[in-house]
Amino acid sequence: MTTVINTPQGSGSNGNSGMGMIIGIIVLVVVLFLFFFYGMPYFRGNTQQNSAPAPAVQIPDQIDINVNKTP
Repeated sequence: MTTVINTPQGSGSNGNSGMGMIIGIIVLVVVLFLFFFYGMPYFRGNTQQNSAPAPAVQIPDQIDINVNKTP
């Protein structure tokens, strides 16, 4: 007569613990956040739509540093 031994599988031995799905959901949330934060403005191409123009700064070639004291 043949003896059959059935051993129960452990909860984490073959990946049935659900940890893969939790990690997958976390990775999906991070990727979606990065897409909306960086991807959408890049695809639109208008990251600074209503910003004021940069001020024009003029720097002279020479600066007079002579100080005259009046008595």
